[in-house]
Amino acid sequence: MTTVGFIGLGRMGGPMASRLIGHADRLLVYDISDEAVAALVVQGAESAGSAAEIGAECEIVFTSLPTPPIVRNMAAQIVSGGSPRIFCDLSTSGPKLAKELAEMLAAKGIASFDAPVSGGIAKAADGSLSLMVGGPEALYPEIEPLLSRFGKPIFMGETPGAGQTMKLVNNLLGAVAIGVTAEGMAFGIKAGLDPARMIEVLNQSTGINSATRDKWPKAVLPRTFDFGFAAALSLKDTRLLMDEAEAAGVPLPLGRIVEDYLARTLEREGAEADFTAIAKVVEEAAGLDPDR
Repeated sequence: MTTVGFIGLGRMGGPMASRLIGHADRLLVYDISDEAVAALVVQGAESAGSAAEIGAECEIVFTSLPTPPIVRNMAAQIVSGGSPRIFCDLSTSGPKLAKELAEMLAAKGIASFDAPVSGGIAKAADGSLSLMVGGPEALYPEIEPLLSRFGKPIFMGETPGAGQTMKLVNNLLGAVAIGVTAEGMAFGIKAGLDPARMIEVLNQSTGINSATRDKWPKAVLPRTFDFGFAAALSLKDTRLLMDEAEAAGVPLPLGRIVEDYLARTLEREGAEADFTAIAKVVEEAAGLDPDR
């Protein structure tokens, strides 16, 4: 029997963990939120009292957590309780931490995978996320069926952090798409164009991108700014990207612009702002009324 553990049942982790129910012999879950744990137990998971208990009971452990320090702390707690065969971090925690964890866990005889995800809450729920996976290729077939419950995993290589590096590349392109779309839309609106018709044109032209295709129709045009990803988390990811790029000696001037937009979005809209509220910052700078 394979016992699987899942730590971190937030907006992404909860839906992902639920998709393992019935596809692992046992699923143990842990989160600081009792309500989040209870929601999974009702569906058929088992509650674990701590990350250490997950380590003691499980062969394969997944984590989906908000920041690198929390991932590091949970990994330490897991190994304090026991030695699962495989640890897989689904968080966006960066290649530097992935390498650190791989070394720490190897000393305990634990194989480490990094498999950050992309796609948002809706895709986490329906199992259509994109997963970028790094880790030991020989053991990949053991976790690929479980990862496939979350969406489409693509193996990026054995180098620790390969998946995390790919996720940072994806984040850069996705965040820049939001920023440049906000700029183009503000320019067109200031000139008197209808924003809905602009998006219609862009989505059948060469300007199409993930922001014009999804974020503007769902969250910006209706002025709800509720696409489902916090600007604070996007800023965390962007700063992680910029730190890693600086260490690698790769200048990312567009990344700096997006970092500034996100910081200004949080200043303007508050800690709970969605990352699509970047559009408000750009519109305000263009002399438009962002609260129209």
